Amino acid sequence: MAITEDLADALARDVLEAMEALGDERLPDEVAAVIAATSPTTEEAFRTAVRVRIAERRARKFLEQKLADAAAALEK
Repeated sequence: MAITEDLADALARDVLEAMEALGDERLPDEVAAVIAATSPTTEEAFRTAVRVRIAERRARKFLEQKLADAAAALEK
């Protein structure tokens, strides 16, 4: 169901933004627990969206660092 994934992803984006602003790494788990009380399907979609977005951020930072290192090596 596309609406479930769309809503879960939108919430995941907002929660990750709030997590960074608040410095609270447990926030996604706390929100997931609230969701689970009424919709396990939405909870799983939310958790998946959070994992995917965190993984993408980490991979992007890794790639940016690799490119920066390569550029610095060329300048030497």
